[in-house]
Amino acid sequence: MSDPAVNWLLSSQDPSVRYLTLVDVLGESTRTKAVRSAKDAIPQSPRIRALLEGQRKDGGFGVHPYHKWMGAFWRLVSLVELGAPRLDPRMRLAANQVLEWLNSGPLTIEVNGRARIHASIPGNAIAVCTRLGMSDDARVRRLVDTLIETQWADGGWNCDQNPDATHSSFYESLATLWGLIEYSKTTENTEAAGAVERVAELFLEHRLFRSTSSGDVINQEWLKLHYPLYWHYDILQALVILSRAQKLSNPRVKEALDIIESKRDKQGLWRSEGYFWRPMTSTRSISKDGPRREVVDWGRRGPNEMITLNALRVLRAADRI
Repeated sequence: MSDPAVNWLLSSQDPSVRYLTLVDVLGESTRTKAVRSAKDAIPQSPRIRALLEGQRKDGGFGVHPYHKWMGAFWRLVSLVELGAPRLDPRMRLAANQVLEWLNSGPLTIEVNGRARIHASIPGNAIAVCTRLGMSDDARVRRLVDTLIETQWADGGWNCDQNPDATHSSFYESLATLWGLIEYSKTTENTEAAGAVERVAELFLEHRLFRSTSSGDVINQEWLKLHYPLYWHYDILQALVILSRAQKLSNPRVKEALDIIESKRDKQGLWRSEGYFWRPMTSTRSISKDGPRREVVDWGRRGPNEMITLNALRVLRAADRI
């Protein structure tokens, strides 16, 4: 392929980026020499090593599993998305700490007859554990059952304890969709598959970013590109997750895809337009809702590898390249 973005990604110093470009964008067989070479190098990549550095005997990293963005929970999400080896015992050890935490108490409360849950937390955990071959773990199944039981009528979930909140949260529902996609694909669980269809429809009926009543853009920040998203939302991440459910042939994603295509720079690449993280070297104090320190430098200047990779992934899935 002569696409400049593809060529740029294939020249990356990060073997994860090269591997994912070869497999997800170019569709190359995992048996080819180039793919095997990139895959074999992934464990020694600087990003993978940084994410696993400092792990302790309990599987954690000296902080609460959910500590933003340095806890085992967030590190695992990044490790899985970078294609880290699923059989690495360090990954399973970290996942065990996360599952023990999530299964140590109730996940939901009820307000005005509706279950309120931080659904993105079990959603991400289910996705990670399924990718690691742990879908048959009873603790994972409990998380899945909880999500299915608490899914709102409009297809999603919400953690808002305001009794007047009656619409699902995109923030709580996107990672949850990912987790249920991974689980339903691996286990062929029909209940999880049904939940996937319902939550996918939530995003599709909004065309990923528009109000169903007025047609207005719900949040301008959703049209900007970010990586990593953590528990946040933007249209590129929504397209990535929906592509994993084979939903990009749906005409209601066309406008979002058009926006992604329009954001290519003169070199044919994509750049970050916002950040939910800051470098470890930053000395700025952390506000309650401000960006937290990250153990990985995801790139804050110039073209962004992970955003460019995700843009190409969705354009390929939508038959636009």
